[in-house]
Amino acid sequence: MATAYFYELIVKMTDAKADGEHVPMIIYNRPDIPDRTDYILGKSQDSPVNAIIAIGNSLACLGVDIIAIPCVTVHYFFDELLKGISIPIINMIEETANYLKENDIRKVGIMATDGTVSAGFFTEELEKKGIGTVIPSIASQKKIMGIIYDSIKANMPYDINEFRLVEKELRDAGAQVIILGCTELSLLKKDGYAGKGFLDVMEVLAVKSIEFSGASVKEEYKNLIT
Repeated sequence: MATAYFYELIVKMTDAKADGEHVPMIIYNRPDIPDRTDYILGKSQDSPVNAIIAIGNSLACLGVDIIAIPCVTVHYFFDELLKGISIPIINMIEETANYLKENDIRKVGIMATDGTVSAGFFTEELEKKGIGTVIPSIASQKKIMGIIYDSIKANMPYDINEFRLVEKELRDAGAQVIILGCTELSLLKKDGYAGKGFLDVMEVLAVKSIEFSGASVKEEYKNLIT
């Protein structure tokens, strides 16, 4: 569902007056890639890296110039992927940190998978830019994982009240902006549940994908912080 929404974002955000002005895309959707979070947390010995590299090189053979991966947790393996794939990959984590820095954001809350939170690569990239981070408590992180895995990934309804409780905790801890740091959580914004002060990482990725492809982004999508 996150991949389908990513494609929708590319189409909606591109400043195009005709079909020919849109971004050419090849979507390689392979849902059976081993779970990234389970591997990072040591719950599985089945690495997703080889499968992702195989996809990347298949896309390269099809003539793709640049790759966008609408999954935040995959970026834990970013350096390995760069070594194994013959074409450039957009670094969604770095681009998100750059965007926040450019907008003078000093402290953010992170909603993401256990893998992303535990590995700390998102926090590390933000702190390189001088941006402080707040992560959910253990109880709140369980709520986020329930929304991601038990609801959205399972194609079941999610409990928006659980989301609001985590939001309040992060706001109370001083977060100016809350990062929707898992592309499944992007669907909450799509459904209209992200109020003021959110940044969807998949929207950052979509904008960069459009720009790197040589197309233009619609004016209404120049400011991504709600």
